[in-house]
Amino acid sequence: MILRSLALANFKNIADASLEFSPKINCFLGDNGMGKSNLLDALYFMSLCKSFTGATDALLIRRGESFATLRAHYLRRGIDEEVTFGLQPGRRKSVKRGGKPYTRLAEHIGVFPVVLLSPADMELTGGEPSERRRFLDQIIAQSDRRYFDALVRYNAALEQRNRLLKDESDDAGLYEALELQLEMNGEYIIARRRETTAELEKIFMPYYAAIAGCDEPATLSYSTTEYPEGLAAHLAASRTRDRALHYTASGPHRDDLVFAVDGLPVRRTASQGQTKTFTTALRFAQYELLRTNLGLKPLLLLDDIFDKLDAGRVSRIMSIVATADTFGQIFITDTNRRHLDEIVADIPASADNYRMWHVERGAFTEIDV
Repeated sequence: MILRSLALANFKNIADASLEFSPKINCFLGDNGMGKSNLLDALYFMSLCKSFTGATDALLIRRGESFATLRAHYLRRGIDEEVTFGLQPGRRKSVKRGGKPYTRLAEHIGVFPVVLLSPADMELTGGEPSERRRFLDQIIAQSDRRYFDALVRYNAALEQRNRLLKDESDDAGLYEALELQLEMNGEYIIARRRETTAELEKIFMPYYAAIAGCDEPATLSYSTTEYPEGLAAHLAASRTRDRALHYTASGPHRDDLVFAVDGLPVRRTASQGQTKTFTTALRFAQYELLRTNLGLKPLLLLDDIFDKLDAGRVSRIMSIVATADTFGQIFITDTNRRHLDEIVADIPASADNYRMWHVERGAFTEIDV
C-alpha cells in the first residue's frame, strides 16, 4: 500500500498543505513544535480515525477555524483510492471512501493500516497496563473484525455493569445478562491476545537483538487471570466486593503485557537506551505481523526515533529502516538532518526513492537532495 498524496486544511497548526510522496522514504526536518509530528498525526488519523495524542476531534481543528479537512490518495492492492475526512466542532466526523460515507466507522479500521513509533511509546513500558492493552488491541483490531466487535461489546457491557455498581443496584437479572456478555466476548479477547503476544514475541526478539547489538534476552508475555468457573460465575460471586469498589475488578480489562530484558522488568530496571530499543523493536514486530496478517504493507511512521539512543543503536536502526525489504513506505521526522541524510545515503537520489521537506510553523518546503 502506498500513500500517493495528502491535502490538509486547518489540521492542528497546518493551515494548508498539499504534498505528494515518494513510495519509499519521506523525511521531514525541522525544529520541535513546527508541525512535523502533526503531519504524522494526520496520516495516523486517516487510518485509525483518531489522533495518536488522544486529542478530541475538536482540538484537531486549527485555532480560530470552524472546520478541518483531510484528503488522501492511496494505491491499495493496485487500485487508486481516495479517503476524505471532515471535522467540525460539535458534529460527528465525516469519513468517506471513494466519495461514499461508511455505514459504520469501524469498517475503516484496518483498511489502510499504519504503525507509528514515537517518543510517547515510552509509556508502553513505563505507563499503565491500559497502554499495553491498547497496543495489543490496536494490532489485533486492524486485522480481525470479530475481535474489534467483541471488544466494543465487552466495553459496552463493562460500562453498563460499572454503572449498576456505582448506583449500588441489586438487579440480579440485569447483572447476569451483562456478565454473560462479558464472558462470551472476554473469552475471545483473551484467546486472541495470548495468540498475538506469542506471535509478536517471535518476531520481536530478532529485532531487539539486531538493534541492541548484543545477545541480552528480551521477552514479552501476556498476563491474565484464570477463571476455572468461568468469568460470568466469577463476576456473580464478586458483586458484593465490586459494589463496594464501584467498579468491575476482574476480567480482561485488567490484564497486562509483561516486558522483560535479561529476566528483569523493563519498567523498573531498563536504561533509557534499552527502553527505546525495546519499544522500537516492538513497533517493527507490530509492522511485520500486520503485514503478514493483512497481506498489505502498512505505512511506517517514525517520529523522532533517534532520541535517547547511542550512536551504535542509531546506526543499526538506520540500517534496518533503509535496507529491510519488510518495510514499504516510510515517513520519518527529525531535528537533525545528519540522521536523515545517513538513512538515504546509499539510495539513488530520485523522487521515486525519497523526498525531504523542511517544516516551519505548519508550512512544508521541499528540499533538493
